[in-house]
Amino acid sequence: MKLHRQLLTAAVVAALYVPAAHAEVAIDVIGGSEITFEGLVQADGNWFDNDVTDLNGGDAANGKDSEFELRRAELVLKGKGPGNLEWVVGYDAKADKFLDTNVKYKLGGNSNHFIQAGQFKQPNSLEELSSTKNNDFISKAAVTNTYAVARRLGGAYSYGDNNWSITAAAFGRELTRNLAHGSGYGARGTWAPINEKGQVLHFGLSYVDYDTDADTLRVRARPNADLATARLVDSGNMTDTDKVSTLGAEAMYIGGPFKAQAEYYTSKAKRMTRDNYTSDGFYVSGVWNITGETWGYKSGVPSTGLPDEPGRGMWQLGARYDSMNLDDGGLRANPVAGAAPIVDGVLGGKMDIWTVGVNYYWRSNTKFMLNYVMVDSKKYSSASRSFVNDDPNILEARLQFFW
Repeated sequence: MKLHRQLLTAAVVAALYVPAAHAEVAIDVIGGSEITFEGLVQADGNWFDNDVTDLNGGDAANGKDSEFELRRAELVLKGKGPGNLEWVVGYDAKADKFLDTNVKYKLGGNSNHFIQAGQFKQPNSLEELSSTKNNDFISKAAVTNTYAVARRLGGAYSYGDNNWSITAAAFGRELTRNLAHGSGYGARGTWAPINEKGQVLHFGLSYVDYDTDADTLRVRARPNADLATARLVDSGNMTDTDKVSTLGAEAMYIGGPFKAQAEYYTSKAKRMTRDNYTSDGFYVSGVWNITGETWGYKSGVPSTGLPDEPGRGMWQLGARYDSMNLDDGGLRANPVAGAAPIVDGVLGGKMDIWTVGVNYYWRSNTKFMLNYVMVDSKKYSSASRSFVNDDPNILEARLQFFW
């Protein structure tokens, strides 16, 4: 039996002993450090109503228009102390990779003023920095999955107060071997002119710049379905790229049981022998807590609380629209009679997606999610010498257990 299966089995057994009102397991105090154990298990199902592309095809084809998979099995040890020191070691037993694994030192005991070293999420993207277990939708927005720099090894410095923050970081590769590479740096600033209980107005701006891996870059995205094996928009391999720079802008409003947020990204790849490649995208989403709960806010990200009445649970309704454009070029006539037009630049395609969903938090440790995804995409096909529309619909479900 593989190690990650053994770890997952042990974690689930341990979690069965967690009282329903708690979201972590207190382990012990060792060397002045209060150690706790947390975990997250997610199981997903996707049902594809394909249009042109088989979203469950390729090597992973199972002969059906559906896919079921354990999505995450995250195991996390955290420590507070001694003094102003905090540490975390996280591992995903499903993906067989390390998660947040770092140490943080709070300067002057201020949780908004710290230095950090190890692997952590880089300072860009409101959605990426928010807690995975409290994602509003089963899949993050296509632009978040495409442009956000997630966990990398590096160091960071952050300073701020309750309503503002500035974070700067330098990073390299992921801790787990053979995953993301490319050294770079990033910074994010946030400002909340309104920051009261149940009412928050947030703005943010971020920038990251990093080297491409082996001078090759490929920008592509799934249609907001994590189990899909195909991408409907795809730049293809660009083998002469040097650096990638991405600018992100974000906004969020919390008003009682309602939360609206939006992000925009524009990304430029510096190419050595061709014109630079630029792509962009955005999403806008809204979530309503039907049962009346609101959100918290700390360090420039929202936090989802537990149900006000655990026996009743917490219900959410959500809708999101996201759009991305991977085209940076066009077609020009081929001087050879009857030959296909010449692609001048990159035609990676355009994709617009509507997602509607309902979430149910049962008591304090279980969550059910159901999403319906409607995709409208268009991409140039050299085989047909025309732009091809591909507009599938996808039904998605998730069962989640966390502690």
